[in-house]
Amino acid sequence: MTGGKTRAVAFGMGIATLLLSGCDELQRREVGPDGAPLETYTAQQIFERGEYEMSRKDYEDGAFYFGEIERLYPYSEWAKRALIMQAYAFHKDKDYENARASAQRFIDFYPADDDAAYAQYLLALSYYDQIELVGRDQGLTFQALQALRAVIERYPDSEYARSSVLKFDLAFDHLAGKEMEIGRYYLKRDHFGAAISRFRVVVEDFQTTTHTPEALHRLVESYLSLGLVEEAQTAGAVLGYNYQSTDWYEDSYALLTKQGLEPKVFEGNWLGAVYRQMLKGEWL
Repeated sequence: MTGGKTRAVAFGMGIATLLLSGCDELQRREVGPDGAPLETYTAQQIFERGEYEMSRKDYEDGAFYFGEIERLYPYSEWAKRALIMQAYAFHKDKDYENARASAQRFIDFYPADDDAAYAQYLLALSYYDQIELVGRDQGLTFQALQALRAVIERYPDSEYARSSVLKFDLAFDHLAGKEMEIGRYYLKRDHFGAAISRFRVVVEDFQTTTHTPEALHRLVESYLSLGLVEEAQTAGAVLGYNYQSTDWYEDSYALLTKQGLEPKVFEGNWLGAVYRQMLKGEWL
């Protein structure tokens, strides 16, 4: 018993010494100045070592120590705390795959815990933070949307719901940006049919994003190039109804009037259906 107390005191003194002196990193499977194995320390002591590693931005070692608590004290309250901290440490280390795994384990083991919302948010971030350039594979974006939606729907009153809504909108906008990028690629090469299919996706499936005005303008361009004037006029009318103050509408209006046309709705095409939806208040 006395030896245990002595070792606990030594551990505390060792942490203080490390903080003050900034000495070299100890081997992973040792804590404290005496180099004793982790099994000889309490869950709290190992947790504090994990926090120390996090404070010095050594997130990999922080995740290691938090994981050791789960291994050595699997049914303790410290194990639960360590698991969410391990997910956070992996995320800070940009080890997104392991961050997701730890966060998912927390959700599976402690679905009713107060930190379950944060675990789901970390899981979503592990996808979202990998979304960078529009040109990247969009699989991660879809997964981020699904995980963010889970935060919003399962934990609507949590502090993470609002941030998830904002990130969901940005990720959704990101997908629309990918469709626009491909559509512009086809348009520049005069592949008008392929371009139209991409711009149509934006108008029908991503109509609340920032890319919709440009998509409608590109449809005017594409349809005029194919000689489909009624479709071009209808696209211009949809654009004018929603985004009359934008430069995109001005450009479309100029293209139409140059050919003696004007924005006008014609029934019998998919854009006419979109226009009717707007009049019924179903646009947003």
